Amino acid sequence: MAEKKIRTIAILTSGGDAPGMNAVIRAVVRAGIKNGLNVKGIERGYAGLLNEEIVDFSTESVKNIIERGGTMLYTARCAEMMHTSGQKRAAEILKDHEIDALVVAGGDGSFRGAETLAANGVKVIGVPCTIDLDIGSTDYTIGFDTAVNTAMEAVDKIRDTSTSHERCSIIEVMGRSAGYLALWCGIASGAEEILLPELYDGDEQAIIDRITESRQKGKKQFILINAEGVGHSASMARRIEAATGIDTRATILGYMQRGGSPTCRDRVCASVMGDMAVQLLLNGKYNRVVSLKDGSYTDFDIHEAASMTKELDEELIRIPYALKR
Repeated sequence: MAEKKIRTIAILTSGGDAPGMNAVIRAVVRAGIKNGLNVKGIERGYAGLLNEEIVDFSTESVKNIIERGGTMLYTARCAEMMHTSGQKRAAEILKDHEIDALVVAGGDGSFRGAETLAANGVKVIGVPCTIDLDIGSTDYTIGFDTAVNTAMEAVDKIRDTSTSHERCSIIEVMGRSAGYLALWCGIASGAEEILLPELYDGDEQAIIDRITESRQKGKKQFILINAEGVGHSASMARRIEAATGIDTRATILGYMQRGGSPTCRDRVCASVMGDMAVQLLLNGKYNRVVSLKDGSYTDFDIHEAASMTKELDEELIRIPYALKR
């Protein structure tokens, strides 16, 4: 029997928001409608799906959103999707609403949810949206460029006042288990120290010794970029100040990194990946994750993508030390 033709698709955004999610929504809606599909939006991620918060989209629904940060569909965590009962109910709700395929924009956790839906007979496409840049199946994730530029600009401003007061500044950026934001921000801002969750060995005394040695050589201010996964920035600042006698302040950038108008790169990448998600479904390809690999847009089986890992680029790790004064 011939496979049922896809007539209606839906999109949801899940997990932490990322600049560029709205551009993905816009691309999916416009590409879908242009190709004769009905397109629906599911508000508040998987939680909204289980609550049947489903809305109809038109091309007008997504006008003037490409430049907006956050997600117009909202997002929420959903513990129920961790359980088989929740996963089966989500699949049944999609069937009841005659939704033939689902586009999921989010990170690793969102893709795990999509993978369980695929196991329950739902046709899914994943679009990588996370500021953490930590999805193994793609070299780039939507939102990273905006977030790292936001962090870099904040560090530049903090350096100005840190220089004025001859101060040591610890700036904590996001990244619980992935240090990509910290590493890129640290390189771009010329930070004296970069602490990454993948590499930090807890040797705080070594940092203190390097700051003390630099001060003896005449350096007046210091910037230390600390990833959220290392954390404890405030207490670290107190200990460094006590050990060195240098005024030391901690600044946690927090959720400001998730917000703001997406950069050109994030808007373009989101537009391409959103359109690609629709094209895959139209061509009968589903249970895939859209990716950018080696400079080309491609796609992977969702189960294969889930098993792929990503490590920090060793050359990028080398650069801060190669350029240190």
